[in-house]
Amino acid sequence: MSTLFDLSGRTAVVTGGSRGIGLMIAQGLLEAGASVVISSRKTEACETARVQLAKFGEVTAIPADLSREEECHRLADAVRARHDEVHILVNNAGATWGAPIEDFPATAWDKVLDLNLKSPFFLTQAFLPDLSKTATTQSPSRIINIGSVDGLSVPSLPNYSYAASKAGLHHLTRVLAVELGPRSITCNTIAPGPFSTKMMAKTLEERSDDFIAQTPLGRLGEPDDIAGTVVYLSSRAAGFVTGALLTVDGGLALNR
Repeated sequence: MSTLFDLSGRTAVVTGGSRGIGLMIAQGLLEAGASVVISSRKTEACETARVQLAKFGEVTAIPADLSREEECHRLADAVRARHDEVHILVNNAGATWGAPIEDFPATAWDKVLDLNLKSPFFLTQAFLPDLSKTATTQSPSRIINIGSVDGLSVPSLPNYSYAASKAGLHHLTRVLAVELGPRSITCNTIAPGPFSTKMMAKTLEERSDDFIAQTPLGRLGEPDDIAGTVVYLSSRAAGFVTGALLTVDGGLALNR
């Protein structure tokens, strides 16, 4: 049991790893012993996060605009140039958009679906040679997609493209689990509820009390909640888990 969650010797890629849930995930993987590559669109944000995370372990930062297919493949090439192996891919980068139905623009559908749904697929495609190379029956490689409770139950906010993209990502995870299982690659989803992040800052400023009141456990998510779940899915403890969707929401989705 003392080594069940130990990730020493494993390399993880975390997209959207410069802030919010991605930063929490990256720190958790580092503390579990993994080497971590973080990526996000802005160079300065990547470097700031790298410096912040460096005290926890070996971390590399590679900026990339993952809403574009060619950038997904460029990121994979850049990781290969620095690391001989990749064992864990965490597809966390995401975007949201809120507007009344009468005003909701086509650009909001394109922006959100490109990053939230298409990018995890193209990143999986780009890293597939690396994940396949390191995978064994007893020690499978891992893909972890970060979905949302908004893809499980109808949200109270007008975030149509976001909710649809996350529901699509949940099902894409199941499709990939069946496709990649014979290659000894697991694919699972985590559906977080509200966490205190930059993306949620404006919403929580206005509605934090409402979310807490709706959540059976009576609080927002904290870093250990999401980091611990990712470490579990990355570890030997979850070697026989694939196609699963784990909600990390304090019960919020059950109470909507």
